Amino acid sequence: MEVRQLTLTSDFSVSSLAEPAALRPDLVLVFGSVDHFAHPDFFPSLKAAFPDALLAGCSTAGEISDQGVSEGSVVVTAVRFRHPALRLAAASFSGMDDSLAAGQRLARQLAGDEGGEPLRHILVFGQGVNINGSALIEGLAATAGAGVVISGGLAGDGGTFRQTWVLTGQGVSDQQVVAIGFYGEGVRVGYGSFGGWQPFGPARKVTRAEGNLLFELDGEPALDIYKRYLGEYANGLPASGLLFPLSMLGEDHREVGLIRTILGVDEAKKSLILAGDVVEHGYMQLMHASTDALVDGAIAAAETARERMANASPGLTLLVSCVGRKLVMGARVDEEVEAVAEVFGNAGAVTGFYSYGEISPFLTTIECRLHNQTMTITSLSEPD
Repeated sequence: MEVRQLTLTSDFSVSSLAEPAALRPDLVLVFGSVDHFAHPDFFPSLKAAFPDALLAGCSTAGEISDQGVSEGSVVVTAVRFRHPALRLAAASFSGMDDSLAAGQRLARQLAGDEGGEPLRHILVFGQGVNINGSALIEGLAATAGAGVVISGGLAGDGGTFRQTWVLTGQGVSDQQVVAIGFYGEGVRVGYGSFGGWQPFGPARKVTRAEGNLLFELDGEPALDIYKRYLGEYANGLPASGLLFPLSMLGEDHREVGLIRTILGVDEAKKSLILAGDVVEHGYMQLMHASTDALVDGAIAAAETARERMANASPGLTLLVSCVGRKLVMGARVDEEVEAVAEVFGNAGAVTGFYSYGEISPFLTTIECRLHNQTMTITSLSEPD
């Protein structure tokens, strides 16, 4: 596996992409600001520079590269495999209620073999607003079948939650999801996801919820309870909700390993719009975090990914971290990226983005779920 990476801020053209284009890559991952993705010359430049490569990526709430964390940039990572066995799929969808079906449509495009090798892993990027990430993953997983691991993330737009973009082989769209299927054992994939947030306050029973809409906790409007806990931070909703996610608990009050970010609020219905589905009849509890705890969580995710690769050195490591973590860490945000690199012995290239939802299995299973407020890692290696 060979990797070349370029981080650009202003000059984005065919000529500026000459170095990674010279690799003649099989796959090009692109993560950048909304301004870059929305520019009319963005996709034509990529297509002209990489005419034979699979193109995939999304807009972000911050970009991750070998140079660390940046904003207002675009990170282009070109990958050439010795024995490529991968396929690109893209699907349009018409809104929140179409999320599950969109996942099914993606998985059907990736089904079967590639070069005689079975599908092993799906790397997916979806738009980040007006989407039910839990339903998207459900559709993907059910249709792809047992044994196929799924990871990836949902696009961002710098924390405004208005319009996000996804890159496919056909162009840039705010109403699409894109996925890359990896086939056979030629590419070894490691993955891990962990948070680092701590609960506070009492656990409250979910007494009314529909999908990713939380209406009532303990029989009281969810928005009223949430604002009461946030105090002065409530004036900054929904953006301030990134600092105080909700942990989902089972009926026995035990953690189920899932955190939910608040994407929006409905003042009329006094409800919270969450980034993924709510466990019915369960409980929810507010959370907060420190930078040190979040960095420890990133290390735990990296150690899990490394173990799943049988400690092989990665050629490329994709980091998808939540925008809420970025806000909490502030000027120290590079520390979680540096910590992950150290776990892998600073081997290979690093790319990724700050997202509105992270997609990965739990630490101990291959069952994929939508996560919020986590560091999610997908590492690729092509052993000799």
